[in-house]
Amino acid sequence: MTTQPSHGSPDTGRVFRLGRPWQALDPFLFAMHHVDHYPAGTANLGPASVADHDLGSDFDNPAGWNMYHGRTVPGFPAHPHRGFETITIVERGYVDHADSAGATARYGQGDVQWLTAGNGVSHSEMFPLLEESADNPFELFQIWLNLPAAGKAAAPEFTMQWNEDIPVVTVRSPAGAATVKVIAGRYGDAEPVSPPTNSWAANPESDVAVWLIELEPHARVELPASAAAGARRILYVYGDDSHAIVEGLGVAAGNGFAQYIHGTTTVSTGDRSAKLLLLQGVPIGEPVAQHGPFVMNTSAELQQAYDDYRRTEFGGWPWDRVDVVHDRGTGRFARHSDGSVSTPRLTEPRADR
Repeated sequence: MTTQPSHGSPDTGRVFRLGRPWQALDPFLFAMHHVDHYPAGTANLGPASVADHDLGSDFDNPAGWNMYHGRTVPGFPAHPHRGFETITIVERGYVDHADSAGATARYGQGDVQWLTAGNGVSHSEMFPLLEESADNPFELFQIWLNLPAAGKAAAPEFTMQWNEDIPVVTVRSPAGAATVKVIAGRYGDAEPVSPPTNSWAANPESDVAVWLIELEPHARVELPASAAAGARRILYVYGDDSHAIVEGLGVAAGNGFAQYIHGTTTVSTGDRSAKLLLLQGVPIGEPVAQHGPFVMNTSAELQQAYDDYRRTEFGGWPWDRVDVVHDRGTGRFARHSDGSVSTPRLTEPRADR
């Protein structure tokens, strides 16, 4: 982790500059933040022209958006994972998911997909441009959460957190308000949606928390201390012109705050608003051997992961294309590998959003 000098007490924490990906602390591996200003979509759900994009490996952000590994629709065609979890938060836009276990989904506009790769899964994550007569703004976080050795042998599982079911807590101060979106880890009386069965977050002693925090100008929020004294906490500040004051230290967009001491965390703002992602958890404390899409404990296990994938393809690919996308008119849904289907519940808009 690259650090820059702190402007407050070194006993509290340290401000550091974000890299790409955002570096994290055990039990997390890293976080990615994708922001793309996609244009209107065509009949095939992709952009009209990709002439200036390096298709197959496009991360240079020409014209403000990337195709990533997609060639027609932006996104990440089929690729394998083993030994960790992905938490995918889609704040704007949509993701079409398909995997080697036969599951598929379309989710977005605040939804979260939590995938335990366990002993191996392949999946595709494509970003269909559903609007034909308007731009398609897109914002996605993907967080990699490690698994302990026992969890690396678990069967793959994904769960959906529909935006309508994710608690959002509003904290009001005399001059401004803050909101905390609770994806993992209890916040006050707000209980998050349950993570996958074999997730490190499913262990109450791990005290894993994933919160998205937004503050208006002149707002203040005190984040409660972790229930576990051994938990680590890190906050990332993102968004145009975002600026937070964390434990008395100014943290501008593109920087983070790693908290050193166990206790509450005070976040406030001055004349500017702020957006933050908080990651917290008790370290797994095991060796990490990582190469590409596999995260194991030893080099020998990494080699076995590659051998297993070459031999089995983690169950094969049951779809007719590696970049699965659904029809334009398909709504948000998830069909799990057991055939069960879930969709967002219909609710009135929340007053606190």
